[in-house]
Amino acid sequence: MEINIYQLVMNPFTLMFTTVIFGLLFGQIKFGKFEFGASGGMFVGLIIGYFVQNFAQDIVNSGESANGYSIAQRLLSEGVINSYFLDTALTLFIASVALITAKDLAVILKKYGVKFIILGFSITFAGAATTYLATGIISSTNSFEVSGVYVGALTSSPGLGAALEAAGEHASMYASTYETQDDKVRAEILEVIDPTGALTIQNTTTLTKEQQSAFVTNATGSVGVGYAVAYPFGVIMVILGTNLLAKVFNIDIEEEKKLFRREMAQARQGSKAKEIPITNFSVISFCTVCLVGVFLGAIKVNFGWIGFISLGTTGGVLIAGLVLGYIGKIGPMSFRMDPKALSLIRELALSFFLSIVGLKYGNLALNAVMGSGLTLAMTALAVGFVAMTVGFVLGRFVFKINWVMLSGAICGGMTSAPGLGACIKAVDSDEPAMGYGATYPFALLGMILFTIVLNKLPIL
Repeated sequence: MEINIYQLVMNPFTLMFTTVIFGLLFGQIKFGKFEFGASGGMFVGLIIGYFVQNFAQDIVNSGESANGYSIAQRLLSEGVINSYFLDTALTLFIASVALITAKDLAVILKKYGVKFIILGFSITFAGAATTYLATGIISSTNSFEVSGVYVGALTSSPGLGAALEAAGEHASMYASTYETQDDKVRAEILEVIDPTGALTIQNTTTLTKEQQSAFVTNATGSVGVGYAVAYPFGVIMVILGTNLLAKVFNIDIEEEKKLFRREMAQARQGSKAKEIPITNFSVISFCTVCLVGVFLGAIKVNFGWIGFISLGTTGGVLIAGLVLGYIGKIGPMSFRMDPKALSLIRELALSFFLSIVGLKYGNLALNAVMGSGLTLAMTALAVGFVAMTVGFVLGRFVFKINWVMLSGAICGGMTSAPGLGACIKAVDSDEPAMGYGATYPFALLGMILFTIVLNKLPIL
């Protein structure tokens, strides 16, 4: 019998299952009255991902003759964990949560609709405003990296697509008008083209076509760097925020749950929704929700000067699950399935999703803390903190929204699926998902709108 230890250690399944096990064990440790729960997988994953990537890098640095060289090289080129694992776990999590909470969709929209629209745009605007101010304060990084921090701190993959496109257009405009820009802007352009500092405003009065092309390429690359560094810190902020806000403001979660359920019972009395019986779990129905969601997420709608906007897979599956779950039954397919079975899928998918996030971004996150990315990491935490604070103050003290709904709405405003998972655990109920689902579409629109505006504003 023979075991290839290198293949075993760097196998994605070994890494995922190990991270889930130790992450859940870590999540059960109590720090006072606080515990990480399923979120523990992300923190364990950050550490494992960091050491595994460095282990692979050491092997590759040793040369082609080193044991495990080809395996390590493949890990470095493809990443510790392929994004397909991440997307699959997230899709299953979102679909199960949406189906569990869908039956009360109409009641929630009627009761909180306008408030959730305002929350979605307010949270994303607060994050964008903080990011733009950061571009003028931070001198150690370029403004394109900081703009990537915005979508990373709010954990928005659709926002990243808009940021990359907007950054490319923004960079092209600056490259073509280099000669007319002031010295500060020209210096930043040259720094993006060549970070070594060899190009200066004194020795570079015009840009060649190659330099213009390099500026656009490096600018969009900088957005990606900002996003990758900020993403895990955005997740950390929203997970900690959803757990700590209730404790800091002495919110009695059990009392909030009782109050919310009384409010919902009263709201349902005036509803004419047809009662649909709950059926056993159906793989066909569940996969239909996921498939419809993928199609919805791929549809791009033209919003004029804003450009084309799509929900992405996460948004598409969320909307498909809420709508089909609310309808309840189409022909032989029932979408009102056993909540216990759906909760089991939700738990499993969330544990894998958070663990994969940690594994995928561990190296970037810990290198950021220990190196030059620290500024971007701190910016991400600041952006996430301001956005969440605005959402909390507005929702709790202005709109007087019950914490059960508000916690989910804040995560929806942050477009943060990991945050929703933390909310569900903190409240010990799936009900925050209704606030998340009602706020998410408007936050997504605001995220993309403000991302484009952010990239069209002058460099500070």
